[in-house]
Amino acid sequence: MSDRDVQSSGVQLLWGGTSRPPRGPKPTLSLRRIVDEAVRLADAEGLDALSMQRLAAELGAGTMSLYRYVPSKDDLISLMLDTAIGAPPEIGKRTGWRSAMETWARANVNVFERHPWALALVTRPRVMGPNEVAYLEAGLLALRGTGLEPAEMLNIVLLVNGFVRGSAPFVPERSSGEVEMVSAEMLAALGQQERFPTVVEVLGALADRRPRKSDISFEYGLRRVLDGIAARIDAIGKGS
Repeated sequence: MSDRDVQSSGVQLLWGGTSRPPRGPKPTLSLRRIVDEAVRLADAEGLDALSMQRLAAELGAGTMSLYRYVPSKDDLISLMLDTAIGAPPEIGKRTGWRSAMETWARANVNVFERHPWALALVTRPRVMGPNEVAYLEAGLLALRGTGLEPAEMLNIVLLVNGFVRGSAPFVPERSSGEVEMVSAEMLAALGQQERFPTVVEVLGALADRRPRKSDISFEYGLRRVLDGIAARIDAIGKGS
């Protein structure tokens, strides 16, 4: 992601910027109210029911007034997704890695149970928002101190995340296209490097040899799944 992309109004809004407040009388809307109502509407009727006109009607406002808070529907959907994802579970330092990853995975799948429409969005090209990066931070933190190399830490988090998405209540038609992995440079440009220190550390260590996302999720995941099957076959052969 370029510095220009980071400076875009949509990215700044996603990462905690504020919409331009309307001039004149005290506004009856707020960005938080708009996003919360959009999430409520999508939860009740699905993402296809969402339009700026429908949302404005639900809020009792004019359609054009929404654009004074959020530049476009795509930007609204980005805000909705990060709001739906919410904060990750606390990963205590004294919690074993396995228990921590189980907690992380359950919290992850609960997002899609509460907001089924979000599952389709996480397979689309997008900029990761702060809550999504916070989940990545928590997942990596769960693996700290295990002796795993940074690449393995990231691979395992992506593998568990992929399993979660495949195991969610339903799997909608998948969208082609890659999600752009957050980078240490992007977080630095946004002034967020201290908020996600483990993400910055791991991605910084991989900066010169970061594999393609498709290689990470498929090849590494396939090897680990086969390892699990082989272990089970061995156990059966030993009569256990």
